[in-house]
Amino acid sequence: MADTSKVVAEFFGSPEFPVQWQSEAEKKLFWVYDDLHCPQPLSPMYFDIGGWWLSCDHMFRRFGTPFAVDWTAKNVNGYLYTTAIPQDHDFEVPAMEYGSTYHPRINLDPEYGTRIGAYLGAVLPTYGLNFATWWRERLVPEMRRNLDYLESKIFKADEIPLMEWAVILEDAIDIHDRHWKIHWMLNFAQLSATLNLQAVMQEVHGKVDPTLLGRLQNSAADRNWDALETLWKIKETAKKSKVLMEAFKKTGMEIHAELTKTAEGKKLLEAVTAYQKEFGWHAVWSHEFIFPSRFEEAGPVLDVIKGYIESDYNYPKAVKDLADDIKAASAEMLKGLKGEALEKMKAANDINLKMAPLTPDHHFYIDQGTNQHMRVVLISIGKKLVAEGALDQPDDVIFLKYNELRYLLGDLKSYDARSIVKKRREERKQSYKLRPADFIGTATESQLAFPYLNLWGFPEKLNRAKAEKGQVTGLAASPGVIEGTAKVVMSIDEFDEVNPGDIMVCQMTNP
Repeated sequence: MADTSKVVAEFFGSPEFPVQWQSEAEKKLFWVYDDLHCPQPLSPMYFDIGGWWLSCDHMFRRFGTPFAVDWTAKNVNGYLYTTAIPQDHDFEVPAMEYGSTYHPRINLDPEYGTRIGAYLGAVLPTYGLNFATWWRERLVPEMRRNLDYLESKIFKADEIPLMEWAVILEDAIDIHDRHWKIHWMLNFAQLSATLNLQAVMQEVHGKVDPTLLGRLQNSAADRNWDALETLWKIKETAKKSKVLMEAFKKTGMEIHAELTKTAEGKKLLEAVTAYQKEFGWHAVWSHEFIFPSRFEEAGPVLDVIKGYIESDYNYPKAVKDLADDIKAASAEMLKGLKGEALEKMKAANDINLKMAPLTPDHHFYIDQGTNQHMRVVLISIGKKLVAEGALDQPDDVIFLKYNELRYLLGDLKSYDARSIVKKRREERKQSYKLRPADFIGTATESQLAFPYLNLWGFPEKLNRAKAEKGQVTGLAASPGVIEGTAKVVMSIDEFDEVNPGDIMVCQMTNP
């Protein structure tokens, strides 16, 4: 049945930001600009095979969600827009994955949307109760085996012929698909644990304290802390040596060059390389293939260590302070409770605390780790194609679409990939000149009720006042008031234009 709820807002394009629509049905959907995951213009390869949305139909099918059956994407002027497809045959619009169109899997049963919600409510607590164990005992070992397989190829990339890399890419795509299905299982399990904690807090305390809830969802034992500890140990080693400290007066790869000149420096670089192999599978933007990973580039890692030296970062204190705060928050939540209320609150928090480390851990294995392993596989193919004379630089492959790369692999002599890459690089450059609209299509009350939209600031974004001409509104990165020259930075290539004392204005920082 058609969405008859009130239309709150519409945007179908403008001269400044034109939108090409495939159908009237497509215009009825609410498409959100994904500045959360992909604020930069997209690379063609990522949009074809790397998107987080590609396995969402699995999530909605597995859990039996009444509010959506798929989550699809649209590339508009180089920017990513996504929409949830409701269980409604009036919204049968073409979607795309792996370079092919398909129709979202809307259930044939007209009563599916009204009946399946009971299943979701019944099964969700089982995920919340058990998922931390499944994650630790079954899913992490599975993902680790998959990533170990890819690394076994990456670490000997030069020995592997081009067409074997073509097969490895298909393996990487399969691994990506599987890991993101695990991601969505985790996502719903975390939702269940959080909803349960909130419900019990409301029941026994009469209210939900969002600040206390936030403290309880922190983690002091996860792969992120493991990475920080490793860097801290390298920093502590550097502090003990005048030779090493002298090298860290420089920046980036200049530090690297200095370290290669001494035995102490070379030994430290061995520790840095070990860090890169274990923890370097992330980039400035995780949801892309275009940005180099820390595994590939030592410079950013050395700059982090330099920052730790300058601030004298104290890992043991930082992790202990957080662990103590989590313990204190747990005690605060249980304070004054007795009997059944105490046991219920404690049980709900125990589940929550087991789930808390899974947020940074799933970023490590999936959002960051899996995506960057895919990137490095693609770059390995790119290096082979450069050696064959088919491309000019390894990351040219990321400006091709999935099947264009396969056309090239099948016909190295005749397929003109260079002209495609040149055109795509220019298109991406031009995309930076546009200001993406917050949304396109139609925002109805029904579509705005989609549970995930708060992650993108909706529906609040629809109500925010427009800034006066000459003003820029946003979130401050630190407290206080200061005056200075504002520098708008649209990409990492523009960081050099920011001087000490300037106020940097950008879409997001990471971290």
